Order: sequence, then C-alpha cells, then structure tokens
Amino acid sequence: MSNLQPHIQLDDSHGVKYAIMPGDPARLDRIAPFLDDVQEIMFNREYRSLTGYYKGVKILAISTGMGGASTGIAVEELKLIGIEAMIRIGSCGGLQPQIKLGDIILVNGAVCDDGASKTYMPAEFPAVPDANMLFFCMEAAKENNLPHHVGIARSHDSFYTDEEESIDAYWSKKGVLGCDMETASLFVIGHLRGVKAASILNNVVAPDEDTADSIGDYVAGEGLAMQGERNEILVALEAFVKLDAMK
Repeated sequence: MSNLQPHIQLDDSHGVKYAIMPGDPARLDRIAPFLDDVQEIMFNREYRSLTGYYKGVKILAISTGMGGASTGIAVEELKLIGIEAMIRIGSCGGLQPQIKLGDIILVNGAVCDDGASKTYMPAEFPAVPDANMLFFCMEAAKENNLPHHVGIARSHDSFYTDEEESIDAYWSKKGVLGCDMETASLFVIGHLRGVKAASILNNVVAPDEDTADSIGDYVAGEGLAMQGERNEILVALEAFVKLDAMK
C-alpha cells in the first residue's frame, strides 16, 4: 500500500534516506549541478523535490517554503517515507560583525522565538542538532577551507515586525550569530521523530545593512551570498557522505 504524503506528495518508493532542505524551490536548480542522475519528481505547493547521487550516495532535495510551519510539515512527512537525516540549507541575517556576507553558520542551537516549535514543546525545550551531523558539517567546512562559524541562531516568524531593530539588537548582545525562520522547528520536531537534523545558514544580510535590499541582491544571483549558498550545499552533501560511511 502506498504511503503517499498529502503535502510533499512523495512516498517511500524512492529509496532515499537523506534530505537536503532549502526553503526556496528555485534553490533546487543550484543543488542539481552537484548531483548525478538527477530526476525531478514532484512540485506541490511549496514542496519541490528531486533526487540524485553525490559520490554514490542517493540524496533527496526538497524545498520547505518559508517558516517553521511548512518546515514542520516537511519533517513529519519525510520521516514517514523513510528519511533518516535532514540538513537545512537556508539564508539568514547576520547579527555579529564577524559574520561576513557569504559566511556560513553551522547552528549548534536555536532560540525558539517561533510558533511552530512551541506547538510541539515549550520554549524551555532545547532546540539542538544531532551531534554527529553537526560534527560532520564542521569537518566538511574545515576540509574545504570554507569561511564558517559555529553558534546559536534565532528562529522567528517575521522580519517585518514593528520592533525588529530592537529585537535584533537584543539577541546580538546575547551572542546569537544570525536569524532565520525554520531551524528551531527542524531541530525540535526532528528530535521528537528520531531524525538526525542539522542546519547550515548562509548569511545574506550584514548586521548594518537593510534586509530587503540584501535579500534582493541574493535573489538576483549576485555577490558573495551566492558563493555562500554553494558552500552550504557542498558542506551538507559532504556531511551526508560522512554519515553514510559511518553506517
């Protein structure tokens, strides 16, 4: 009997255990060149998916859309079709001066300032990655000499709130490296469902720059942010190879 999932529109017939998860469906076009034998398989709502092989390891690439709610749905449904490990590759706004455009952040914990993660567990519950997956990501970044940082991110539900500037300043003073909208839900739900999860964030907004302008530059395919995207894809794929070799 097929276990076709209602939102991602995938079932377990693809025989894949590892998922690389950008937010933007268009980002799959930049993941595909890293893979061999690429097959586009589905595009339903925000969930576009393809499969391919990286160094002989089969990979599912699937977009999650924006925000923790849609990411949480993806985590739940991917688990049900046999995905054992997930790595988010996303964009973020940097909160520390040492985080340059195009630098990647390997998230070792997330502030649950979103709604999705807290529908599962209270905010006191730690939103942390799988230790092995984080280690594999760190190894991959070092081995490829890629500019990276390891630290805490904050997950939230909007960057257009009236108090956004003061909110960012507050978390910056607490040592948070950057902000995204999805990592906390991935970590919390992934943990509850027994999934090995990690998150890699590409900084597309310097602390002293306007968010809308910087994201516009990123979408247009310009600048250091695009190199950062390539770097986070490479790190995620190399981490899956390391995980597969360990198994």
